[in-house]
Amino acid sequence: MLKIGNIEMKNQVVLAPMAGVCNPAFRLIAKEFGTGLVCAEMVSGKAIVHGNQRTREMLFVDEREKPLSLQIWGGDRESLVEAARIVDQETNADIIDINMGCPVPKVTKCDAGARWLLDPNKIYEMVSAVVEAVEKPVTVKMRIGWDNEHIYVVENALAVERAGGSAVSVHGRTREQLYTGTADWSHIKNVKEAVSIPVIGNGDVASPEDARRMLDETGCDGVMIGRAALGNPWMLYRTIQYLSSGQLPPDPDAEEKIRVAVLHMDRLIALKNETVAVREMRKHLAWYLKGLKGSARIKDVIMEGTKRDEMVDILENFVAQLKMEGNLESEPAIAENAS
Repeated sequence: MLKIGNIEMKNQVVLAPMAGVCNPAFRLIAKEFGTGLVCAEMVSGKAIVHGNQRTREMLFVDEREKPLSLQIWGGDRESLVEAARIVDQETNADIIDINMGCPVPKVTKCDAGARWLLDPNKIYEMVSAVVEAVEKPVTVKMRIGWDNEHIYVVENALAVERAGGSAVSVHGRTREQLYTGTADWSHIKNVKEAVSIPVIGNGDVASPEDARRMLDETGCDGVMIGRAALGNPWMLYRTIQYLSSGQLPPDPDAEEKIRVAVLHMDRLIALKNETVAVREMRKHLAWYLKGLKGSARIKDVIMEGTKRDEMVDILENFVAQLKMEGNLESEPAIAENAS
């Protein structure tokens, strides 16, 4: 099984730290579907240090989510170390993850995220400073390189290991690729062969079969699933079952999808006020509806919804209509360019 520092997971499946998605409402569902490790969305180190209220709320961890990895980012050593100390001492997260893969300009312009991929020495300096300052295991999530001309993933992973990092997650794309093209798993294999710490593979795991293939082809210790789980936590459950038994549980029907979607929305409302939560939930509902026959006709209506009860009415009426038509079965979920 996957073990990071002294934290042991019950399986090899990891939920990726997706921005705007991996709050406690979704993470808890992922955990209830059996996920071995869930990762919180990345939080700015400077915002943590400055005590921003919204940022501090992002550090909340429900005991039922554990084990959980909380991801921080930043390019300034002093604030990153101080943020790591706060996460270490003031939260009940199990693992502190440092983001070294975010490709967006607002992060890379701060000499953070994927910008570090160009400098193994900077990686060593930053990771060792954090490791020295905290008790919890420290991990790093990285991409294979900045672009095709600058792929230093093995050197970068070795720098993490040398600095005392407890594990590394490798997304098989460069920063230049963003989320396009194909993830190159051969680099994940190269990292696994070079380091002795656990390696978690990420990129293009769109089905349970993909997860099995990644483990077999790269030898990695865990599989990180991102976009394939959006509106589809069954992907996590089905992957766990497939990896352990070789059996593929069936895809959920429309009734089950909507039941979990409403649960997700209610948990989001409990975290935030109804107006904010329902607005945020619109994109999730579109993902939950993906693959259901006739769902296109209600997606536009959902994008205008502002109240919890009206959303539930729309969804329940949709399921009732499918029942009448005998169309409850969903089409197999296929994620494009899964993270």
